Amino acid sequence: MTRFSPLPRFVAWRHQDAREGFETVFFRQTGDGFRFEGKTAAVEAGEAWSVGYALDVDQDWRTRRVQVTCLSASGRREAALEGDGFGRWTLDGNPCPQLDGCLDVDLESSSFTNALPVHRQALEPGQGAEAPAAYVRALDLSVERLEQSYVRIDDDGARRRFDYTAPRFDFRCVLVYDESGLVLDYPGIATRVA
Repeated sequence: MTRFSPLPRFVAWRHQDAREGFETVFFRQTGDGFRFEGKTAAVEAGEAWSVGYALDVDQDWRTRRVQVTCLSASGRREAALEGDGFGRWTLDGNPCPQLDGCLDVDLESSSFTNALPVHRQALEPGQGAEAPAAYVRALDLSVERLEQSYVRIDDDGARRRFDYTAPRFDFRCVLVYDESGLVLDYPGIATRVA
């Protein structure tokens, strides 16, 4: 089983191409998993916005809770997702059956959330897995199901590489991760700077 090095105290990405901006996230171990607190501030398609999040995962890296706040010219929005760890979700306290089977959350505004399925699945080179996620849009915080898959390909030294596919967006790329299982390079989206 793939093992990752301990998480650093924080990481940061410069978002580019799809949007111009910056993301930071801070890590804290809790009694039953981890809490990740982050923020992305960006300009995309002429619209400025910032998205803040507090995301809790259990010891198996299954998303349990995420609080998301967006601030843009159209106002402030908030959303709260809770997962039971077995693929059932509520959105702002209401059942969300379209997310049944999802174990991860994927924030459109975040490069960090691509670490969640990689940690949870612990794939070895040559192995792949589907990783449907509760996908939270940046501007309106709407939530939808996102089918995606990760296939671990040969490492590049200490860098772990995954062939990532999201058919809904007709998107495919090779994501490069560090030894802690955090994205270093997300082609067309972001590059790690710290």
